Amino acid sequence: VGQSMNVGGQVVIKKLTKEKAVLSRDALTKAVYARLFDWIVTKINDTIKGSATPQSIFIGLLDVYGFESFAINSFEQLCINFANEKLQQFFLQTVFENEASSYKEEGIPWTPIAYADNKDIIDLCEKPTTGIYAQLDNACRTPNSSGKTFCGALHKQHAKSPVLSAPKVSRK
Repeated sequence: VGQSMNVGGQVVIKKLTKEKAVLSRDALTKAVYARLFDWIVTKINDTIKGSATPQSIFIGLLDVYGFESFAINSFEQLCINFANEKLQQFFLQTVFENEASSYKEEGIPWTPIAYADNKDIIDLCEKPTTGIYAQLDNACRTPNSSGKTFCGALHKQHAKSPVLSAPKVSRK
């Protein structure tokens, strides 16, 4: 497996290990994805520039299915899942509040709808000093910190959390 580079008008091929080839492939894929995404955003913006009202240039995207479960979760996936949870919370609160308001205005009896509240998950992520993001920020600023120390601190801080639990590790 090799990587070709144009150096001084001459093509040079640099041999790569399998791991470096995988990293190079992934970097190229991310770069292509980012440029494609930027191109799509530019095209959409160019298309809607002549719209008459701000309401006509709104694009909404909502994923209300919450956290996915992967064998390995990246920081990027955590951020995506967190954004989805925030959107879901906003969507549910807005819909149910609007329905309740409409019923009240029309004089229709309203029975509040019970729905799963994801506040515990959102707080787990975003609380200013004890949330995952705050603790990750702290771990990044702490000398000699590691993934193991970060996870240990997180599990210790949230030992009684209903939404986060430490993995069960065998003594072997």
